[in-house]
Amino acid sequence: MEQSRLADATRATRHMFIRDLVLNASIGVYKHEHDATQRIRINLDLAILDDSEEKLSRPAVGRDDLARVVDYEAIVNRTRAIVAAGHVQLVETLAERLAESCLTDPRVVSVRVRVEKLDVFADAASAGVEVERRNC
Repeated sequence: MEQSRLADATRATRHMFIRDLVLNASIGVYKHEHDATQRIRINLDLAILDDSEEKLSRPAVGRDDLARVVDYEAIVNRTRAIVAAGHVQLVETLAERLAESCLTDPRVVSVRVRVEKLDVFADAASAGVEVERRNC
């Protein structure tokens, strides 16, 4: 499956990502999934507007200041909080909540969220869902 480019000089966007964040979650529709947490893996890809007002053919370095970029620590902390907030029936619901959280920053143009349950099937590495959402 081909993935669309998130970092793009013609659109002045950067690609920020969080890879393989493994958390314990209360997730699932079956009774045994309500009784214990299970491991999930989360991957986030965000297309973020560059803060440069100049049209450059190369990346704008800009100020070396955390305030001018989307803080990936804040994204991870919000992700952890959403997962810890309580039981969710569907991985689709969790993925949508994570996407919505990422899109609260107006600089985020789009987000791709993948949520995988890691221990569902003995003969499969994972089962899950991926969603992509855009800011309006």
